[in-house]
Amino acid sequence: MGNGFSEQPSCLSNMSFFQSFHIAILGLDSAGKTTVLYRLQFNEFVNTVPTKGFNAEKVKVSLGGHRTVTFHFWDVGGQEKLRPLWKSYTRCTDGIIFVVDSVDAERMEEAKTELHKIAKTSENQGVPLLVVANKQDLRNSLGLAEIEKLLALKELGPATPWHLQPACAIIGDGLRDGLDKLYEMILKRKKMLRQQRKKR
Repeated sequence: MGNGFSEQPSCLSNMSFFQSFHIAILGLDSAGKTTVLYRLQFNEFVNTVPTKGFNAEKVKVSLGGHRTVTFHFWDVGGQEKLRPLWKSYTRCTDGIIFVVDSVDAERMEEAKTELHKIAKTSENQGVPLLVVANKQDLRNSLGLAEIEKLLALKELGPATPWHLQPACAIIGDGLRDGLDKLYEMILKRKKMLRQQRKKR
């Protein structure tokens, strides 16, 4: 577990693990990013502190159809002063998980701005996006249709494949289903890129 700035993913990181996918976990501070990471790694709730830099973990996840997939997760701090660093962690990434707090209606506009900023950078064009609507277990959480509208997900355009997943990171509800979708989107994109290369 790292928490600092010294190490950043390079394009080579994808080569170093056979069938390992590099995933950046982003979102505003207090959305539940680190809780998502450690629920996936340890399958238990881990009490977390605000991430000052990043946490990097290599995690084997069992997905549907008896598949075990290795993900290299980079969970990056979401405080405003850290967000300019997000670009460094999405360079050459296979997928992005963007975590939102379903209860925090007041910050949905801020989340939308940051989400669109990162999804529309030239390096991230076409990178699959899993939006995790966290804290869905709480009574005053927003519904999926409302979150989709507030985040303007349909405005991301046809180039960006995305999936909105309801979840509760504390107990792990919805996380495997979301990763399943992300994995499928990543494979579909890799196949498409291979076909494009063959045509050249």
